[in-house]
Amino acid sequence: MATPSHYAYVKIAEGCDYKCAFCIIPTLRGKYRSRPGESIVREARALAARGVKELLLISQDTTFYGIDRRERGALARLLRELNSIDGLEWIRLLYLYPTTIDEDTLAAMAECDKVCKYIDLPLQHASNAVLRRMKRPGTHQTYDRLLARIRARVPGVALRTTFIVGFPGETHADVDELCAFIGDHAFDHVGVFTYSHEEGTTAFQLDDDVPARAKRARRARVMGLQKRLVEARQRGRVGERVRVLVDGPSPDHELVLKARLATQAPDIDASVFLDECDPSSVRPGDFVEVEIVGARGYDLIGRPVL
Repeated sequence: MATPSHYAYVKIAEGCDYKCAFCIIPTLRGKYRSRPGESIVREARALAARGVKELLLISQDTTFYGIDRRERGALARLLRELNSIDGLEWIRLLYLYPTTIDEDTLAAMAECDKVCKYIDLPLQHASNAVLRRMKRPGTHQTYDRLLARIRARVPGVALRTTFIVGFPGETHADVDELCAFIGDHAFDHVGVFTYSHEEGTTAFQLDDDVPARAKRARRARVMGLQKRLVEARQRGRVGERVRVLVDGPSPDHELVLKARLATQAPDIDASVFLDECDPSSVRPGDFVEVEIVGARGYDLIGRPVL
């Protein structure tokens, strides 16, 4: 495996049926094609037998799983099957789509003890004008309702999203609206990308009218807002006792261990650093109970509870 031995990515589908203006994936990878459920479960069992503790289910649109095969509720059934596999501890969904998150999936996430209460939901923007030009199916108002429904159905859920700034025609008012949206919804994790004018996308026909400097400034503004919001929430977590999965030594110091909460995905989210822990007593893939003793930007600092 290309990943550490305690977690693995499992692709559950290939391709995409959406026509987002900024994306070339449907052209490159074709229509959406769900993988048979029994094949996924078989791979998951083999991975668990090799010591994998966390599965990360991926596709271009994970919540579209089974719809192309006219299998209603296929993702919820898959989650329940995976939840019964011995050895697995965490099952994480990545790349959900706002129009395909159904009640069955939310119910499975709420009920299955191994399914992480974590939703990765790329929304791309909050301005209706920008979303229309992007050819995205949602609106600011439908996103408001969706996020409220998710929080109501999956208590304690962590929300990750991504946005694109500098899309053709984006105005300062559009960025103001995006910032207000982020402030309203208290996302746990946010990624922001500057728009790239790519040949082969339908957006390439538009005038790339936001200067590169303005794109970078807008990204810095949105990321600065998110950092301030998260830092305040992280400081409020000091004193909590939580269960973390140890990934291994910190890249900055071999005597500090890097770990994650169930609400943190590898590589893309913040981490929990254990700086009062004997590294020789804990291996990657171990679960440890820790007390949060500090916060540093997006990251948390923990101390093992003896």
